[in-house]
Amino acid sequence: MNRFLFILFLFAIQLKGQQLPTGFTYVKNKIPDIVLELRYCQDDNFVGETIDGYKDDVCILSTAATNALKKVQADLKSKGYGLKIFDAYRPQQAVDHFVRWARNLSDTKMKAKYYPNEPKSRLFKRGYIASKSGHSRGSTVDLTLVDASGNEVDMGTPWDFFSKKSWPSNTEITKKQQKNRLILRQAMIKQGFKPLRTEWWHFTLTDEPFPKTYFNFPVQ
Repeated sequence: MNRFLFILFLFAIQLKGQQLPTGFTYVKNKIPDIVLELRYCQDDNFVGETIDGYKDDVCILSTAATNALKKVQADLKSKGYGLKIFDAYRPQQAVDHFVRWARNLSDTKMKAKYYPNEPKSRLFKRGYIASKSGHSRGSTVDLTLVDASGNEVDMGTPWDFFSKKSWPSNTEITKKQQKNRLILRQAMIKQGFKPLRTEWWHFTLTDEPFPKTYFNFPVQ
């Protein structure tokens, strides 16, 4: 790449960052070694298609949440682990997409992988789908542990698996899987994140900067 094209490339990155609302950042800019597998940008998710609002394979969080997550990553790296993110900031249009999907009871193409034992008609009642999500406030993140080689650590269930087996307190999984969940949980709590009772992968910054604002700018 010649010098002129390189300058244009850097300018494009800077311009992209400037388009985010104040108080948000691209996570990779601050945590370059974090692993990303953003499933809503592709079709490997419980809907089975790219979700509205996910235009690029980039990870966005509030700056406050990103700074806290950077401390989590450093702490885990010293113990031979790292973080992999599945989802972070989620625009309201994506949440609306989930709601439309949940109301279409005939669309169950991803049932075997993501909710094999849950009737789709009960996903709202069970709390797996809702009209508002903490992700849209910008300080909630879905993630897991990886080992030093970047391989996912066994957590007992996959991410976004709609089942009580995904509850952090579930004891149907092995002791090793319970220990792995606890390592992630303790590392996140230590840096100011609070866990969700029903999803081992879901954490929200306790002192989130936008506690009452649900954003709708796209992920790009």
